[in-house]
Amino acid sequence: MNRLRLLLRAISLFVALSLQPAPAHNMPNSAVFLDFHRDGVLTELVLPLNELELAFKQPLMAEPDQVLARHGAALQTYVLEHTHPKAPDGREWKIEFRDQAVVMGQVQPDLVVHLWMTPPEGAPLREFTFDFSVIHHEVMNHSTVVSVRNDWNSAVFSSSPEMIGTIQFTITSVQVDRTRGSWWQGFHSVLMLGIHHIAEGTDHLLFLLVLLLPAPLIPAGKRWGGFGGLKRGATKLLKIVTAFTIGHSLTLLAGAIGWLRLPSQPVEVLIAFSILVSAIHAIRPWFPGRETWIASGFGLIHGLAFAGTIAEYGFSPWHLALSVLGFNIGIELMQLAVVLMVVPWLILLSRTRVYTPFRLVGSVFAGLAALAWMGERALSWPNPLNGVIEGFVAHAGWWLAALGVASFAATIWQRRGLPSAGKPG
Repeated sequence: MNRLRLLLRAISLFVALSLQPAPAHNMPNSAVFLDFHRDGVLTELVLPLNELELAFKQPLMAEPDQVLARHGAALQTYVLEHTHPKAPDGREWKIEFRDQAVVMGQVQPDLVVHLWMTPPEGAPLREFTFDFSVIHHEVMNHSTVVSVRNDWNSAVFSSSPEMIGTIQFTITSVQVDRTRGSWWQGFHSVLMLGIHHIAEGTDHLLFLLVLLLPAPLIPAGKRWGGFGGLKRGATKLLKIVTAFTIGHSLTLLAGAIGWLRLPSQPVEVLIAFSILVSAIHAIRPWFPGRETWIASGFGLIHGLAFAGTIAEYGFSPWHLALSVLGFNIGIELMQLAVVLMVVPWLILLSRTRVYTPFRLVGSVFAGLAALAWMGERALSWPNPLNGVIEGFVAHAGWWLAALGVASFAATIWQRRGLPSAGKPG
């Protein structure tokens, strides 16, 4: 009876212990990133130094900064001996060792290695077996995650790598098949990226729209006068949009190819400042007749922000021109769509008395939003208008419909006998 009780207690204790949460154990894994280029595959290996030490059988963790000086050549040979990409017919690819460096990872040092892999003559570039046994041949519980980081034809870019397999002690290879996809798939992806970027870029659109607010009007000294005519207004609007496009296209190209780079914080602050400038001009003529120069000048700043987005996606040099072209087309399509949806109502409304209070309210709102963004981006102040701005953007369709209804209503009311063009304001 006592033995039975002891057994039951032992079982209860075992069950209780098994139900306790297991202590966290950070198992470092390796990573392989494949970047597909026109004539080869750039491969990045990220190898945790503590696990590599077990397989390489040399003291690497004691002095990580001395690893390459003492073992660089041996590590290069070791990596090449355990990396074997193979064509579908079994022939091995050629591997060129590019470089290696010890870098500090999230919790520990990693050895980062870059290899350039090319298929044998006549073998496909986009289909092969990646045979890899670095660390695994000795450390049984180690695993390596293999991902495609850049593949234009499949619209996979560095911001969102695509995992294609895991290598372990018993599974030493991954089948790579990137034969699906096309040139258009990559181009369509960056085009849509441009559309989404400008659609979500409230500050970019706000700058342009506020700069367009006084475009249909004639300056009258230090105030804005009445409607300047359909032809004049449409021509001025077209010039402003074109100037902004030319400005941001130039710095988008220069920034994307690395000729011009600025830290993101001052760029974002300057974008907010550009909105403030255009808002002041919409209230009172600050630079009448020079709107196109302002649009192109601040367009250069906005283009740097666009270039930062391109850089984040890590496009290969071969596809950089296509990336800039597709991204810019996407920006222009979305920008054109917004202008076509808004500008006709602005021109119609500008012929009525309602336009002056509408312009002033819109300009003040844009100026306050700009000041809030400047404080947030330059000084990390909380933005009290974030909720208002997000709510406005979320219901943009309804606001556009309201603008259209208001324009028609004001025009009809005007034709019933009210004075035609608003008073200067």
